[in-house]
Amino acid sequence: MTDLSLLNRCPVVPVVVLDHPEQALPLGEALLAGGIDVVEITLRTAAGLEGIRRLASMPGMHVGAGSVLVPQQVDQVVQAGARFVVSPGLSVEVVQRSRALGVHALPGVATASDLMAAAALGLDEVKFFPAGLLGGPSAIRALAAPFTRLSFMPSGGVNADNMGDYLALPAVPAVSGSWMVEPVLLREGRWDEVTARSSAAIARARGSSEPGLV
Repeated sequence: MTDLSLLNRCPVVPVVVLDHPEQALPLGEALLAGGIDVVEITLRTAAGLEGIRRLASMPGMHVGAGSVLVPQQVDQVVQAGARFVVSPGLSVEVVQRSRALGVHALPGVATASDLMAAAALGLDEVKFFPAGLLGGPSAIRALAAPFTRLSFMPSGGVNADNMGDYLALPAVPAVSGSWMVEPVLLREGRWDEVTARSSAAIARARGSSEPGLV
């Protein structure tokens, strides 16, 4: 069965591009040490699928697959241990296959028409992508008004400086980004820096959800 809510698990979801599967476990340890227990491993590189498999064995880590484009990839990532599926756009087939396999689908949306399609599929959580190019927090505020049942995870252009602006919106329980898991940090094994950036992001996210912040 899918979890009732994905976006309420952790307010910051790292988007990871792995160069090598060997990076997966030390990355997971660094994220957990920084207070992040949800991670999206993209399929943008050949290391992605094996990275998902390795991280899925780590206690306490909720691992998902990103850049999932077609239903066949849903089967592959679920077999590897992914517990949620993220896509850059909305594919009915990907959503349906994810649902059939009992994993959470988080499709990308950019327009009101996309949101209507998501609502028709019975979804209540979506990825807003690419958030920065689409108008940022003001765009989400406008789109959320007629779609009161939908929660948004902005991605694309989200960073340590603007994440609070997104999380201050009632419709945004979580953001995703790559600033705490930049490829150079993984490449150079700078795991302490990953932990420090993760910890700072979580602290900022918790602060931005305090009453009175708008």
